[in-house]
Amino acid sequence: MTTTLRPAPGDTGSTVEILSVQQALNRALADELDADPRVLVFGEDVGVLGGVFRVTDGLQARFGSDRVFDTPLAESAILGTAVGLAIAGFRPVPEVQFDGFAYPAFDQIVSQVARYRYRSRGRLPMPITLRVPSYGGIRAPELHGESTEAFWAHVAGLKVVSPADAHDAYHLLRASIRSPDPVIFLEPKSRYWQKGPVDLGNSGGADGARIVRPGRHLTILSWGAMVDRSLKAAEVAAEDGVDTEVVDLRWLSPIDTATIVESVGRTRRAVVVHEAARTAGLGAEVATRISERLFDTLRAPVQRVTGYDVPTPSGALEDEQIPSVHRILLGMQRVLEYRRG
Repeated sequence: MTTTLRPAPGDTGSTVEILSVQQALNRALADELDADPRVLVFGEDVGVLGGVFRVTDGLQARFGSDRVFDTPLAESAILGTAVGLAIAGFRPVPEVQFDGFAYPAFDQIVSQVARYRYRSRGRLPMPITLRVPSYGGIRAPELHGESTEAFWAHVAGLKVVSPADAHDAYHLLRASIRSPDPVIFLEPKSRYWQKGPVDLGNSGGADGARIVRPGRHLTILSWGAMVDRSLKAAEVAAEDGVDTEVVDLRWLSPIDTATIVESVGRTRRAVVVHEAARTAGLGAEVATRISERLFDTLRAPVQRVTGYDVPTPSGALEDEQIPSVHRILLGMQRVLEYRRG
């Protein structure tokens, strides 16, 4: 994976370590707990156990049970507690164990978390970072492999972000915790154990999208675990001389439209790849923004490669739902071979 690293405010100089995504998230939480006494980490089994995926492993022992603590199995109560703590001046970092477990907290997130700053005319910010282990790829039971980004991106007042690798997991989580606005932080479960270089002192910029592979013939736009799969499709296509640009959106609300338009404006072809169901998925929003700005220059309609419009299947059936490298290649073929008329 290639990217252009740019110095960002707060960067302290290059210090590179090889970490998994899970280790990078743990390190980010530890560094923010260490840097700011207002940061609190809590959720189901995040304290003594260290989380289902061990993202919070060792944090309670290091920072104490007053700052890293377990909660009852009640997601609505977890988010309600976060709202109260934010009003009291803390920076809560709650976790729900799995994506589908966020649904019981939907009312708190939409009716309270997203609106409180607006409702109070800025007097009461909601610096809450809700960590949600997300998406499929581990063949888990029902409600353990959901793609919820479109729900949250539709709610004004929320920011939504999803890292694709360990470097971004570290820096995007730290940037989220420091944000005065509530952030839904979607962690791709299937990437937890993938290792990569993390420059702890140089984020390269934590805002907006980033081009992870430059190319000339078409642009793939994706996020989360689908970025790696899109890169693999680009590598296969390169064997046939197709030079593919891959853009990792990272922030799903707000969407970095400028980077999308700049990339597709050059390649004049676009494929959007995501795990969520096709209808009203975030890919529709991305395709619309491209069409609104580049309709006259596009060489083919924007293609979407997505999950199917069915309840997210569990177990091995999940493999049929999540876009494969083969399905991404077929989407690329449709835009490359499109002929008008």
